[in-house]
Amino acid sequence: MKKRVIPKLKKIVPKKKKPTAAQEPEIKIGLFNLVAPRGSHQKKKLLGRGPSSGHGKTSTRGSKGQTSRSGRDFYLGFEGGQTPLIRRIPKRGFINRFKKVYQILNLEDLNRIKADKIDPELLKEKGLIKHKDGLVKILGDGNIKNPIFIRVHAVSKSAAEKIKTAGGKIEIINA
Repeated sequence: MKKRVIPKLKKIVPKKKKPTAAQEPEIKIGLFNLVAPRGSHQKKKLLGRGPSSGHGKTSTRGSKGQTSRSGRDFYLGFEGGQTPLIRRIPKRGFINRFKKVYQILNLEDLNRIKADKIDPELLKEKGLIKHKDGLVKILGDGNIKNPIFIRVHAVSKSAAEKIKTAGGKIEIINA
């Protein structure tokens, strides 16, 4: 049999003239004319409805094996039965979950504040610490000029001596 060759016909489409600004229709955009892009909504795949559903008797899961069973087929870090990397790597060190992390200030930083009473709220306001609810510790680097009253969570020995010799007082906040 010979194949029949059908010649392709070109469509003759008249050229459209560009509309002028006065002729262009106004396009209103709003919630009333929003349309979802084509293909963004798909029908829900109904599973377990038998062979005539189009998803086969095994409901698109294949036959037998770990992934065909219900529940989670494998956990995060599963490596097909070989010993996972996290269990092969040697464990070293210790991380103390109860470690106290202080925001550190030196006495020379406190000289910039012109106040008689210093507490974490004032230090946060002046930008010397990041968190007013965090723990604050004063270290003894530098000298203090005027007597001040300090409310912080911890003070080093040298800082405590320098504050007391300047005539100041220290109140320790219990965290």
